[in-house]
Formats: sequence, structure tokens, C-alpha cells
Amino acid sequence: MDMPAKTPAPRALFESSGVKALLDQLDAELVGLAPVKGRIRDIAALLLIDKLRSEQGLQSQPPTLHMCFTGNPGTGKTTVALRMAEVLKQLGYVRKGHLVAVTRDDLVGQFIGHTAPKTKEIIKKAMGGVLFIDEAYYLYRPENERDYGQEAIEILMQVMENNRDDLVVILAGYKDRMDTFFASNPGMASRIAHHIDFPDYSEAELMQIAQLMLDKLNYRFDAEAVTAFQQYVHLRRQQPHFANARSIRNALDRIRLRHATRLFSAESSLSRDELVTLHAEDILASRVFNPTTQGAAA
Repeated sequence: MDMPAKTPAPRALFESSGVKALLDQLDAELVGLAPVKGRIRDIAALLLIDKLRSEQGLQSQPPTLHMCFTGNPGTGKTTVALRMAEVLKQLGYVRKGHLVAVTRDDLVGQFIGHTAPKTKEIIKKAMGGVLFIDEAYYLYRPENERDYGQEAIEILMQVMENNRDDLVVILAGYKDRMDTFFASNPGMASRIAHHIDFPDYSEAELMQIAQLMLDKLNYRFDAEAVTAFQQYVHLRRQQPHFANARSIRNALDRIRLRHATRLFSAESSLSRDELVTLHAEDILASRVFNPTTQGAAA
């Protein structure tokens, strides 16, 4: 009597599929977000085991992977969506593994007959990959009877149901607004299988993010600048419109600008160390340290 064929060890399959390398890259790119990364690994495990079941002749049906990413700006939602597209491609769930990121304006038209072709064109571009709709709640505007967003939603729902083996739709935005959106659109809510919340970064994590960004740009803080930037992060997080990693990137751009302005007045040649080292004065000139200054943080 023939013994049933054994499946490959899941761990070996995980590594040979290339998915482990992609998830390791995600770990390196994004600080923190342990719950988010854990969910992505769970989804990868589901797809791998489903693949093994199919190879053994067991009942196998592609799972619904449409998702909702909720959280404040700058918490890594778009980056995770990009990596998710690559993971799905590696596991054979989608054909291309690309990401098409859009907002309401890319889907909803300004006049009758304009929305359907716009939405269908975006869907056509996204087929075989992931369609990422940021601030998806703006698709639905119940206060405006002449709004065409509902037409885009209906087209999306049909495609999400009929083409779920070749397109993953990820809706993203603030959690409270997404909850309201789903309450008003139960058909859309029923098509979302995974809800993943992206927490805000802690001050320590924001410092790690800043360090990663500086390393990529071949800059560094001196000891006094590290202390000054820790103070900056503490103060900036308490101000309005703080956008996590996005605000850190913007802050570093302005710090580099002050550094360049300071060096530009030098009358002698500059050393490599001077070109790469950011000082406390480049940070402390920010309006964040002057509570009497009006306007956006700088």
C-alpha cells in the first residue's frame, strides 16, 4: 500500500519561497509595529498552508484577503501595503504583485457618467496586485445627494467579490472614520476580512526611525544633537498635526537645510565630518522650541 506523499516542511517552504526575505526586509524598514508584522506573518502562513493543502488534493479555496488598515498618518500603512503585494506575488496569490495607491479623486468623477470609467480604469491598472485606497471614507458623502462616490463603491464591491483571486483591496484611514464608513456601507464591511490597526510610534521608536533615515542619507547627530532631537520629538508629539514618521522625515529635512545654510558661510574647505554631522544648533532653531512663535512646526 502506497504511503501518502509527505509535504515539505512549512519552515523550509517559508524560507525557499522568498517570503521570509520580504518579511525580514519589512522588519528592517519599519521600526516597531509588532502586531502589524505579526498579522502579516499570519496571512503568509495561511497562504502557505493553503498551498500545501492544494498540492495534497485537499479542499482548498483562496481566502479573502481584502483588508482595512487604520491608524494615524505616518505609521507605515503604505509601506506595509507595498510589502504585502510582494508577499502575495511570491505566494502565487496575485499575478504581478504591484501596488496602485489612490484617493477619492482618482476614482470619483465630477459629473454623470464620469465615475464608472475612472473607477474601472484604476481597477484595470491594479489587477494582479493590490489596490490601496487612502482615506477611503471620503468615497461616501451622504450629505451630498448628487455625490458620485456611491457609484465607485458599488463597482469596487462587485470586483472585490468576483475577482478576489487576482486583486486585493486595502482601505486605509483614521479608525473612527473607517468605523463610520463601514456602518454606512455594510456591503463593503462584509467584504473586508482583515482589520489591522497601526499604533502611533513611541518617542524611542521615533528616535530609531530618525536614526535609520539619517543612516540612509549619510548624516549623523553629534552627542548634543541627539539630546536636542530627543527634546524636539517630545515637544512635537504634543502639537497638532503630528504625523509620526512623516513628521520626523520633514523635521530632518529642515534640520539638513539649517546645517547646509550654516556650512555655506564657511570660507575654508569642508571636511567629510563637517558635511555629515548635524549639531544641536541645527535642531534648536526650530519653532517647536519657541512656544510664542505662530505657525506650523519647523
